[in-house]
Amino acid sequence: MTSSSPLFQPLKVRSLELANRIVMSPMTRSYSIDGVPGDDVAGYYRRRAEGGTGLIVTEGVAIEHETAVDNSRVPRLFGEESLAGWRKVVDGVHEAGGKIIPQLWHVGPLWGAMSKVDPALKPMRPSGEWGPLGTTSYPESYTSWVQEATEAMTEQDIQDVITAFARAARNAIDVGFDGIALHGGHGYLLDSFLWAGTNKRDDQWGGDLERRTRFPVEVVKAIRAEIGEDYPIFYRFSQHKQQNYTARIAETPDELKVILGALADAGVDVFDASIRRFDFPAFEGSDVSLAGWAKKVTGAITMAVGSVGIGKSLRDSRMDGSAPVVDNIPELEKRIGGGEFDLIAIGRLHLADPALASRLRDGAPLPEFVREVHEGSLT
Repeated sequence: MTSSSPLFQPLKVRSLELANRIVMSPMTRSYSIDGVPGDDVAGYYRRRAEGGTGLIVTEGVAIEHETAVDNSRVPRLFGEESLAGWRKVVDGVHEAGGKIIPQLWHVGPLWGAMSKVDPALKPMRPSGEWGPLGTTSYPESYTSWVQEATEAMTEQDIQDVITAFARAARNAIDVGFDGIALHGGHGYLLDSFLWAGTNKRDDQWGGDLERRTRFPVEVVKAIRAEIGEDYPIFYRFSQHKQQNYTARIAETPDELKVILGALADAGVDVFDASIRRFDFPAFEGSDVSLAGWAKKVTGAITMAVGSVGIGKSLRDSRMDGSAPVVDNIPELEKRIGGGEFDLIAIGRLHLADPALASRLRDGAPLPEFVREVHEGSLT
């Protein structure tokens, strides 16, 4: 592989100028004590920038809402200590020549999955339901508890969360981040409005697909109004949910266009299509991936993720303790070079090698994923 590879072509998104198409995919780490990223977190992200990664997307970062933080070790984008910690992270990445954006999230229906929470607080759900259970890695003890019905979000709840997202985005820009990413997939709060399995509302926030899309659209609009026109907004979406791997928000490309088109109109610049294999066909009758269809129906910049350099996903490989290395880099180059999608996010399986971008540029073989190495890569 040479620097002429499609992976090493620059890309500009609003004011964000990327040296290459390799993105560090967001990965929950739980290393920020009391929500404050420390020097170890700053060093972790800086090493990835030093390795040549074009863009770093942080782990999920909590917005300022009482039900947005389900784990005291998840970083936050509010409070003087947390913001000071993020300034160190951002400064370190920039000093190393990298770019970095935070992934803002609210876990919504899955709230409480990582730790014990105040029982007086209710998980935020569009309709008070967790949705139909499918194939999931959650233990039965957790799924039986979390499926208990709770209150649907009120109009005030919805407005409060929209405001909290916008405020977190403002904080991110103020500490020096290069843009904003939103986690709108995997059954988290934004996604739970999109999915018919969790959104049973019959008001302006639910019902048909257009109305189910309104809440994430209003979040994007509020963020765009808050940060202005210079900074890009990335939006992660998915078909599958953590509680149901077979779930879908769009059964056809036309339905996908309704969702993503509205989000693009609201201000999204880049769609991050979260799937378990970057080359997996999204709809019957076509080998185009979910990221490819996102580009087709919106014309926006899109990003793929999933199983780069390996033959099985992390979950599929867990029982064996390792994942077979496969040379799917030529397929990746073909799809990016052919314009199917524009960026590739690489995460969990190769984080043990911060210089992954350099390895790819030099044509060195990708390291085999071994479970112990993956667990050690958190540092």
